[in-house]
Amino acid sequence: MCLSVIQTIILTEEDMKLESNRKRVSHALRASKLVVFPTETVYGIGANALSPIASKLIYQTKGRPSDNPLIVHIAHKEDVYKYIESASDAAVKLMHAFWPGPLTLIFKKNDVIPLETTGGLETIAIRLPRNDIARQIIIDSNLPIAAPSANLSGKPSSTAFKHVMEDFMGKVDIMIDGGQSEIGLESTVIDTTTIVPIILRPGFVTQAMIESVLGYSITDQSSTGPSGEVKSPGMKYTHYKPKGEVMIIDGSIEHMAAYVKDAEIKHPDKSIAVICEVEYIHDFTCKVRSLGSLNDQNEMANNLFSALRDMDEWGIDIIFIHHISTHGLGYAMMNRLIKASGYHIINV
Repeated sequence: MCLSVIQTIILTEEDMKLESNRKRVSHALRASKLVVFPTETVYGIGANALSPIASKLIYQTKGRPSDNPLIVHIAHKEDVYKYIESASDAAVKLMHAFWPGPLTLIFKKNDVIPLETTGGLETIAIRLPRNDIARQIIIDSNLPIAAPSANLSGKPSSTAFKHVMEDFMGKVDIMIDGGQSEIGLESTVIDTTTIVPIILRPGFVTQAMIESVLGYSITDQSSTGPSGEVKSPGMKYTHYKPKGEVMIIDGSIEHMAAYVKDAEIKHPDKSIAVICEVEYIHDFTCKVRSLGSLNDQNEMANNLFSALRDMDEWGIDIIFIHHISTHGLGYAMMNRLIKASGYHIINV
């Protein structure tokens, strides 16, 4: 489907303090139009979750497969009960512990939210963001907002406003500049429709944090291939990939440096770059993009998608990424990087 060019309105965080601008955003959402807005995780491309037309427009604009469910964003904990059949004891504990915040919970849906929003599923993914702008537009519009990450399907998620400008200028009605995303990784997704909750996508809220609240062990299916229906975004299709070939190198930094040097010799006509921790940037002779310090996982997570997008900006043909530690937040980062590489991991 060919979408017509739209005169996109850009609003800043300061602009959103004006009631007239907040009304402009609310009116757009009520009219089933698209609004790009910041959250604490990544930028989202949002629309009225109650409108099949609006949800279809999200899929069309992103180029997103229509069976890949959208996350519904709400402004208050109690709003969740408007859209679900029931909440398990585990779900209630997790809502109280982590909402508002970077945790998405999956419930059995009622008939209020259309199937066009849930990817044809009888389950619904819901999150209560903690970002002030995100919550304000939900409150002002008095609507649940369906909002996947604001990137063209398959590309790295957007954590800076320039990313959404690249992908959606002239394709959405309003874009709100909220600066750099606070976290830089999409939310953790937990299926609470099962007897024991299941992690479908790792994120800032780790398995250890969840188990600490629940008091028992849960299951992680985020690294397994999908079978049957897919309840969470980020499980079924290619994600986070720059245009160049992406390879993860697992091994010592000395062995990785030798492997990359050999690739430079074998492919003199190719542009090669490395993504790694700042401590290792001087070990390579090619272009290098630092993720941040080994000692600061939050910094590394915040830089991850920007680093992947920089590869396209630099015109890189072959991208080597150092396999980072999977401890703590590193597990969620490696989840994204492995998918960006198409599961192409080289042991050296």
